[in-house]
Amino acid sequence: MKYPIEQKLVISLASSALFDLSASHQVFLTEGVVAYRAYQEQHIDVPLGKGVAFPFIRRFLSLNRAFPERLPVEVVLLSRNSPETGLRVFRSIQHYGLDIKRAAFMTGRSPHEYVPAFNASLFLSASEDDVQKAIDAQYPAGVVLPSKVYDDELDNELRIAFDFDGVIADDEAESVYKRNHDLIAFQRYEASHQGIPHQPGPLADLFKKLAWLQALEDERRATDANYRKIIKTSIITARSAPAHERVVTTLKAWGVSADESFFLGGMEKSRILKVLKPHLFFDDQRSHLHSAAGEIPMVHVPFGVANA
Repeated sequence: MKYPIEQKLVISLASSALFDLSASHQVFLTEGVVAYRAYQEQHIDVPLGKGVAFPFIRRFLSLNRAFPERLPVEVVLLSRNSPETGLRVFRSIQHYGLDIKRAAFMTGRSPHEYVPAFNASLFLSASEDDVQKAIDAQYPAGVVLPSKVYDDELDNELRIAFDFDGVIADDEAESVYKRNHDLIAFQRYEASHQGIPHQPGPLADLFKKLAWLQALEDERRATDANYRKIIKTSIITARSAPAHERVVTTLKAWGVSADESFFLGGMEKSRILKVLKPHLFFDDQRSHLHSAAGEIPMVHVPFGVANA
């Protein structure tokens, strides 16, 4: 039995997140849509290069091979292309052996409004405008920032890292800090609310469903000692003790947890990221989204007070 899309973890993404479209986009910018269409037709059998989200998506889809009786995940392409110009994208998908079958082609319009129609827990795109429209509509979304693409095909582990405030949880705590830029007041506030869970943030549903997939993996390991887990989740937050307690309270109330949690007390997150090497790191503050060599795939979630 194939489970319906409501019982899957669905990720939607634009072709700009999955593939390197820099050459064809330059044609569009300098020569216009007619030349762009001709360029894509002329190169229809030339596979597009891997984009920033490609390693993440390849590993994510491997969960269906691990659980073929359930097929728990799905990837949907949401594209500004027309069906005609999107042919090259789907031929590239087939070239790389990615199991992506559903798509929406919007012929120049933003596809963000179809995120809930596909039950997607995340929309990834290189278009800041499309992602902001999704966030403004209260849909889970992130801007994939430029970085080097390194895809070790022998490594099947999927490492996903999240900031906490304004990403997994709402921006209540950040609002308290931003009001006065007073760290002591923030610590006092969070200590006084340590037993009160945060409300969900834009990627809470994604995090919860990843925890559901990890539970499936734990069940498999209980009966198959040779099974190697695919998903590893991490939380990397600028919080420190005692404000860390509310993070724990929130996740416990939701019935989820992270494999690793880092409470950095304002230390640069890049110091952890270069050791962890996540396939995507989600943060709501652009100032946190950088690495020395540009080798960490970063996603900006333009949500809440940090982006006001």
